[in-house]
Amino acid sequence: MAERIAASLLPAASPSPAPSPSPPRPRVSAAAAASFPCCSTSAGGLRLRSRPSRFPQKAATTRSGRAGAGARAVVRCMAAAAVAASDAAQLKSAREDIREILKTTYCHPIMVRLGWHDSGTYDKNIEEWPQRGGADGSLRFDAELSHGANAGLINALKLIQPIKDKYPGITYADLFQLASATAIEEAGGPKIPMKYGRVDVTAAEQCPPEGRLPDAGPRVPADHLREVFYRMGLDDKEIVALSGAHTLGRSRPDRSGWGKPETKYTKDGPGEPGGQSWTVEWLKFDNSYFKDIKEQRDQDLLVLPTDAALFEDPSFKVYAEKYAEDQEAFFKDYAEAHAKLSDLGAKFDPPEGFSLDDEPAVEEKDPEPAPAPAAAPPPPPVEEKKEAEPTPEPVTVGAAVASSPADDNNGAAPQPEPFVAAKYSYGKKELSDSMKQKIRAEYEGFGGSPDKPLQSNYFLNIMLLIGGLAFLTSLLGS
Repeated sequence: MAERIAASLLPAASPSPAPSPSPPRPRVSAAAAASFPCCSTSAGGLRLRSRPSRFPQKAATTRSGRAGAGARAVVRCMAAAAVAASDAAQLKSAREDIREILKTTYCHPIMVRLGWHDSGTYDKNIEEWPQRGGADGSLRFDAELSHGANAGLINALKLIQPIKDKYPGITYADLFQLASATAIEEAGGPKIPMKYGRVDVTAAEQCPPEGRLPDAGPRVPADHLREVFYRMGLDDKEIVALSGAHTLGRSRPDRSGWGKPETKYTKDGPGEPGGQSWTVEWLKFDNSYFKDIKEQRDQDLLVLPTDAALFEDPSFKVYAEKYAEDQEAFFKDYAEAHAKLSDLGAKFDPPEGFSLDDEPAVEEKDPEPAPAPAAAPPPPPVEEKKEAEPTPEPVTVGAAVASSPADDNNGAAPQPEPFVAAKYSYGKKELSDSMKQKIRAEYEGFGGSPDKPLQSNYFLNIMLLIGGLAFLTSLLGS
């Protein structure tokens, strides 16, 4: 599946080491940046493959040398895949570098989308790896990067490539999923129970065919979502939970054909301004996506056909209503669904994978929790505060991101703002469509029309003129 991102997709020369390039694959009719997040912008937001766009992606329809040299260099550099499993220590260090990038670039939505689009091509009906698709790092190749659904993801790869260069002992497949999970957590979302050890594909010919990612506006949205996600082995609850990631990011019409070019929530950034977000605070991971769709409070917020289906389909609606009322339940189900999605189609080495939390990092071995109760009444000593900082870092960073409203110049507050319904009202009072039609009918009944002014009543004008002259005469006589 959804929040979001800086520029259109720039195709690069195929990095495949094979002697000849793979045959061209059929293109989708438009980019799907809006639907399979985020954030959104992607973001947004699973900000997926979209309806035919009025803004065609020229870069996605050519493999020629028109791409910029920088984009070509990035993709060419990514062609050298690591075959061995990732090193746990390097993954932990890479996670810290990703956190720093998130703090400075606000790229949470596109990082979520990067991981999702690499794993979302999985087909449970195909047993062979890598033909089955999934989380295998294939998205770094131009053969897959140029798919319509991946418009704009070159920008995520540009951000992530320096980290891969710094830590050659990790695979692209692991790095993409690490970035996605870290972005969720740093935006205030739940801790994702991830495992690592994914093996990379090594050639562009191993990329999955185009067309496996969801559409944003299919003819029957609920049926389409089930067709795509059932193919991955996911169920209705997981479909709805994963859709909640549209709380992050934006949709850009020049990439997906969906959304407004700009709204009051996106005109000032952060990052490159523009696009339309699903939520007001589109860098904060919470359950406001479900609340806003349910109440439809603001026309500046995006609702795709696949979003609306969550409250229209009887089975989806059960979970959507639950998540709108219970954020804790949403976080629990989302964390499980995200972890499952990130494992789809992956080949692990070791086969069981490994967790970065099996052995705490050095900064997490801080023994400060023991003396904390005794120091609770007075203010904590300066040295204790300095030693305790590394331990709660994910919470602190997540809170800072969560309290950065897009319509308040990203001013970070110490803690997330409480949900206030009035804040979501866009305040502009307009007549309803029925009232507008009634006024128009009355106007036309007096002889008016939208194309010409109302005819003058000459008798009434003469009477008003006589009355005015009589009044002036009386004043002069007195």
